[in-house]
This record gives sequence, C-alpha cells and structure tokens, in this order.
Amino acid sequence: MPTLYPYLVSSLPMLSFGAKPPFSFTAFLGQCQQRIPDEDYALLESLPQVNFDNCAALKIEVIKEWLAFDTALRNALAAGRASRKHRDPVLYLRPCAICDLSLEHLAQAVLRTPLFLDAERMLDQARWNKLEELSLGHYFDLPVLIIYGYKLLILLRWEKIRSANSAQLLEEITVSQKGAA
Repeated sequence: MPTLYPYLVSSLPMLSFGAKPPFSFTAFLGQCQQRIPDEDYALLESLPQVNFDNCAALKIEVIKEWLAFDTALRNALAAGRASRKHRDPVLYLRPCAICDLSLEHLAQAVLRTPLFLDAERMLDQARWNKLEELSLGHYFDLPVLIIYGYKLLILLRWEKIRSANSAQLLEEITVSQKGAA
C-alpha cells in the first residue's frame, strides 16, 4: 500500500492550544487508517498508552524524546512536592536522562499556583510547547502524525474539562470528602 502522508497531513486542520478540537481521537485514527502502513497505524492507535515498555514505539525518536520530557516534567513536580513535605525526593523519581532546570522552575511555579486548573493549563502549555519543538524538521512523515495525535489528546482533555458538569463534580467531591471524614 502506498503511503499518503503528504495528502493526509495537509488535509488535517491546524491545532492551536486552547482551541476546540476539530474531531475526536477516533476520527483522527479513522482518517489515518487507509492512508498509512498498518504498523504506523498501530503505533498511532497506541499513543495514549505508549510507555517505555513498548519497544516498537521506542524506535521512533520523537516518542523517545516525548516520553523523556514527560518523565522529567513529572520528576520535577514530584521533587517539588516532596521538598514541600520535607521528604526525600529520590523515593518518588523515575529514571530519566533529561535534567532541565527550566522544568524545575516550571514545577515550582505550578506548585505555587493557587488554582488547580491554572496549574494544569501551565503544564499542558509546556507540553504543547515541547511538541512544537519536536515537530521542527518534520513535515509529511510519521512523527508529524504522532505529534498531531498528542496535541489532539491535549485539546480533547481540555474540551472534556470545559464541558464537565460543574454541579455534578462539586457534588462528587463533597460526597467523597464527607465519606473520608
């Protein structure tokens, strides 16, 4: 089967952080299914669950860099939380090859942010920026689709947050807190 990456990539709508997602992840996969090789499609299909145990995914440099960034970001947050509780952060860190001071500064800013949604937005903006960085030099290939998929997942997460029933969420939180008391 010939790959139709140029056609597929050029037909996808542009994504912007904070914008409404143009379609679901399933619809994105549907657009990809007949236009790319089966092994590339299987990789895209596994994006939400990709981890360091997926050997096929780790052959793709963009995924390796993305997972390393995400681990470093989570480590910075864990270290910040641990130091606030006067605990040894080493107990909470995962192995990671990246040591980026900007992530530590971001984690400290996030931990100082009083509103949970603002903190989450800061984290997802940093993730989005990293995906933009990873897209440099890729135009009509599998890494572009991988990056597009990750960005789409971020947008879908925020759409779910925006459309959540606030009253129901408040009730669930209140009920769970009463049960814990």
